[in-house]
Amino acid sequence: MKRNILFALIAFAFLSSGMALAQQNSEKKDWQERMKAEKIAFLTDCMELTSEEAQVFWPVYNKAEKEKGEAFKVMLDSYKALDQALKEGKTEAEINILLSKYLEAKSKNEAVDNSYADEYLKVLPASKVAKLFIGEERFRRNQIHKLRSGFRPQDEGRRPGKTGGRTPRMPRGSEGSTTNN
Repeated sequence: MKRNILFALIAFAFLSSGMALAQQNSEKKDWQERMKAEKIAFLTDCMELTSEEAQVFWPVYNKAEKEKGEAFKVMLDSYKALDQALKEGKTEAEINILLSKYLEAKSKNEAVDNSYADEYLKVLPASKVAKLFIGEERFRRNQIHKLRSGFRPQDEGRRPGKTGGRTPRMPRGSEGSTTNN
């Protein structure tokens, strides 16, 4: 009997953790989609794109973003491997190989932006391409500022200083009392 109860508790814990992980993955995907939409709106506004420009620009930009994401993943993986090798006290030769791989991945990551600048210039004037790069940096800085100031994705839609629909409490001793002098 005790075995059955123990087994049931372990199974419940296992299933609960699986459901929680699935919910976290769903929330992460939702957050990524919201962030992507926010970035598109931000850049469209910064670049002052017309609908005709947007139709030709966004497919090129999306292709670049996909390549940048892949290059960033390779760079991040090589960074992690290098960091792990340092922590494990690997030999200088092994670290040198991993360092070279990291620097190569970092260069390829940066090269994606440079190669797509030419593609952007084929569909947009230089001033709007410049606004793209400025806008991306502003967006990145805005996101960092939000994170540093304690912004959480579940707070989206709330304005700072608002109580989320609740009535603010009055300080103690001030409920309906007036002072007669």
